[in-house]
Amino acid sequence: MIRVLIIDDSALIRQLLTEILQQAKDIVVVGCAQDPYEAREMIKKHNPDVLTLDVEMPRMDGISFLKNLMRLRPMPVVMISTLTQKGSPITLEALELGAVDFIAKPTVNVKQQMSQYADIVQQKVRVAASARVRGYKKTSTVAEPIPTNAEFLVNKVIAIGASTGGTEAIKEVLIRMPKNCPPIVITQHIPPVFSTSFAERMQRTCTINVKEAQQGDKLVAGCAYIAPGGLHLRICKQGSALYCQLYDGETVNRHKPAVDVLFNSLLEIGAKHIVATLLTGMGSDGAKGLLALKQQGAYTLAQDEYSSVVWGMPKAAIDMGAANEVVPLEKMTQRLLNQVIKSKT
Repeated sequence: MIRVLIIDDSALIRQLLTEILQQAKDIVVVGCAQDPYEAREMIKKHNPDVLTLDVEMPRMDGISFLKNLMRLRPMPVVMISTLTQKGSPITLEALELGAVDFIAKPTVNVKQQMSQYADIVQQKVRVAASARVRGYKKTSTVAEPIPTNAEFLVNKVIAIGASTGGTEAIKEVLIRMPKNCPPIVITQHIPPVFSTSFAERMQRTCTINVKEAQQGDKLVAGCAYIAPGGLHLRICKQGSALYCQLYDGETVNRHKPAVDVLFNSLLEIGAKHIVATLLTGMGSDGAKGLLALKQQGAYTLAQDEYSSVVWGMPKAAIDMGAANEVVPLEKMTQRLLNQVIKSKT
């Protein structure tokens, strides 16, 4: 049984989460706390496997509590965040501090909407229980050794897919990219509003330009394009140029955006021009697309188990032989660049 402690100042949310989680045969709610001070004593008493943690609470906010928790007693945490422009940057900070995932808390029709997503809430708690949690680790800003005069092959594209744990994994990859790197296209499972905040956060953090992809964006070197939440991202070719194409289709592998949609679109522009990697995440989205890319001549990589928060998507790819290389996260940028750098003759 997965033992869960709910921390939220809203009595309604505590009640709804308890009802939703108790419906699962493998989950038991061992307690509810209305603030972090009460939660401290309950953690000692019940020793839960997973915490759900509200972001905004009186007396002590969720971020402050999370910082202390990850420093003193790292454990799986799922944040409960309001799906707003204000709430999304705080939630991304929580993921940076070590939270495994987040549940978007609706602001209207709360009871009805929370009930609709009961299976997702249960699944996020299950994934968190098995996640690899190391606590907060500040990202290194020291780039891996790349020759200062490095030149990169033209007509190359780097593609990245990720889910749970992916916002921090993507940051680890992008922060080391040089200004003149090939264009990078990214699908991260993330809701609307949050994808905008994530792109803005990466733009402030990285040397390269990072933006949320927009319809018709032309791919240029030194720029990364992140799929917007709620829309699929495809790459299409017009003449000799590549462009972002967004569309609001059905979910694929239960996701929108879906990694397989991005990877499969790259087959149409010529897999030999693609270097693709599948990072941490639950499920198997992207694994079949990565295999198809590899079979058509792309160079493919998957994140290794030890450095993954959740080794689901990379494992699925590795199991079906979709990866040319299995790489720890801290070496991923260099391995990607090795495939696109001009060799000296």
